Amino acid sequence: MLAPEGGPAPDGGPEAGANPALLPVTGKTVSGADFWSYVDRLGAAVADRFGSQDYDVLHQHHLTFGATAALQRVFPDRPKIALVHGTDLLYAADHPTQAEVLRETVAAAAAIVVPTMAMADRLRQLTPVAPERIVQVPWGVPDRLLARPPVRSERSPGVLRVCYAGRLTAEKATAEVMRRWPGLEGIELAVAAPQSEFAALAARADLSRVRYLGWLSREELWREFGRHDLLMVPSLKLEAFGLVTIEAQAVGLPVAYQPVPGLAEVLGDSALAVDFGDLEALALRLKEFRAGPGLLDELAAAGLANSRRFPLSRTARELGELSHAVAR
Repeated sequence: MLAPEGGPAPDGGPEAGANPALLPVTGKTVSGADFWSYVDRLGAAVADRFGSQDYDVLHQHHLTFGATAALQRVFPDRPKIALVHGTDLLYAADHPTQAEVLRETVAAAAAIVVPTMAMADRLRQLTPVAPERIVQVPWGVPDRLLARPPVRSERSPGVLRVCYAGRLTAEKATAEVMRRWPGLEGIELAVAAPQSEFAALAARADLSRVRYLGWLSREELWREFGRHDLLMVPSLKLEAFGLVTIEAQAVGLPVAYQPVPGLAEVLGDSALAVDFGDLEALALRLKEFRAGPGLLDELAAAGLANSRRFPLSRTARELGELSHAVAR
């Protein structure tokens, strides 16, 4: 991300086209003694692959899932920037071992990066951290997507093509919406989700009216966005940023979302805030969109303007500047 697309890396940045190294370490888990055994094995693999090199600063992602704890042990004296993701805080809230790793990571970091202030608020609920150590750097979408989005297809008269993209987990209301979808005439739903999760839900409910798209690559998903009229984002809990919503807006796809912390901060009035727990009211809103496509055009224009606030080049620049400051 810190290297410009198609160009040389910035001073001190990664080599353009550099590939990550895959470390074949088994036994990944989240709790107890088995977690710390996994961290020990992962740390040995990291030391073997990277330990002889001298790094100016470490970027630590996914703070509670092993890799960060391993990096702490292999490079205890290197300056560190902790980049907080939503799953970090969700797991730290539910698993004492993950909460311990989060506290250890935050204490050792020179700076803690959050994409939204909602994430900062939740972080401070889980572990003490001085506000001045928290830096907000919004996530971003590739500049090329903002400059050259996929061509949108024409709308089908009398039909509203709705799309969902993401996991089918308990943190989303998607499963319940999909179960009730046969009652929404004239409104089509397509779902891009992991095959195993879709199959498990299909075994328990009639999903014959739902079109399964597969678990798509990012660029495939962008093209699918161009073939739909509305993206639904039925999150029930905190979202770190909601990057997929900004990608959809960049393609000109209007967004309907549950106004949970994080999403409400990033989307605001540029998307339609709805209650996915009230499916009768949701059905009425969807029918309004089907009957009045002008409403969709207004949302698309607002979303497109919002997406332009979040170019990936801005994210890279701000992380690069922070990295240089921390490494001094």
